[in-house]
Amino acid sequence: MTRMIGLCAGVALMNATMAVASTASTLVAGDHLGTGWGAVPPTADVIGTGAGAILLTRLFRRHDRRAVLGLGYTVAALSGALGAVAAVQGNVPVLTLAMLLLGLGNAAAQLSRYAAAELYPQGRRGFAIGLVVWSAAAGAVGGPLLLGPSGRVAGTFGLTMLAGPFVFAAVTAGVAALAMVGRRLGVEDAEPSVPLRTLFALPSARTALPVMVTAQVVMFAVMTAAPLDMHMHGDGLGAVGETLAAHTLGMFALSPLTGRAVDRFGAWPVTRAGLAVLVISTGLAAALPDARMLALFLLGYGWNLCFVGGSALLATGLSPAENARLEGAVDAAVWSLAAVSSLLSTVVLAHAGARVLAVGAGTLALVVLAAQQVVRRPASEASRRWESKRAARS
Repeated sequence: MTRMIGLCAGVALMNATMAVASTASTLVAGDHLGTGWGAVPPTADVIGTGAGAILLTRLFRRHDRRAVLGLGYTVAALSGALGAVAAVQGNVPVLTLAMLLLGLGNAAAQLSRYAAAELYPQGRRGFAIGLVVWSAAAGAVGGPLLLGPSGRVAGTFGLTMLAGPFVFAAVTAGVAALAMVGRRLGVEDAEPSVPLRTLFALPSARTALPVMVTAQVVMFAVMTAAPLDMHMHGDGLGAVGETLAAHTLGMFALSPLTGRAVDRFGAWPVTRAGLAVLVISTGLAAALPDARMLALFLLGYGWNLCFVGGSALLATGLSPAENARLEGAVDAAVWSLAAVSSLLSTVVLAHAGARVLAVGAGTLALVVLAAQQVVRRPASEASRRWESKRAARS
């Protein structure tokens, strides 16, 4: 229980860090370089998350996992301080570097769900993953609400308002690093014996990867552009923060229920429900711009169903070393493609508008949902058969 509390605290604090820093970096870049460049710093963060997933999972094989997660959070704290300096100077290249380093802390938060799953038996891993994802709600929902207050505090010290969120990010990431001080969280000494291409050929991986990639791409495309679109239409930091709070509430608040659904019904139907909700949310965003808050809430919930369900598929049937390798590779692929989505989202926003962006994102989710419906055999069952054959060969 102590180890789960530490994992959940770190994830909550890191999500508060990401919520404020990512939004503020978009606004800084948009103000200094124009709307089309607004997604560059948060895209760097996404790239850093993908690279960090590979780096941290390699370290997991030889070092205490709690210490590795703490390292990621420490780097994030330092990058928050660097981002504050860059915001004051209006230096977008340095800000982009800070966001790239911040991605290492985000990777640590993302990988915490797999570390939590290993603490529970097979039948409760969906619940464990859901609990860690749910813990992010406090930071992810509360973080955007502090955009305005942190900016006003920075203003009282003679700093630009957009430096405030980065100072806040540095503090919260530092506290997350401190939360990792405590009992060890396991060390995996054995190297994985199965080639990565074989792991990707697993039925569970073939199901989880397209679903998680689609959810991340759709969510990032719409979410990254939303605050910039609101900023362009005269909405203040407070309004932007409230809308993002609704979105992050959808992303995390119902995670325990999602985890229970995975354990009871299986990850297969949960991930497909998530794709369906993504289609509904993007259609609502395109048809009813005034219902932006509801659309972004549903966008977050659809992502949650895909994310928890896909993660549960990956956390089954392999040795710890093989699991870590597959999980890190999938996370790297997911976040790398999300980086492309994030970068292109504001370009599409600048040239075609928010409605076209939402329609395009929803079409992608609909196509993947239709493709997934063709596959009828549950991936978890096929994975168990694969594991049985592998055990017989050994």
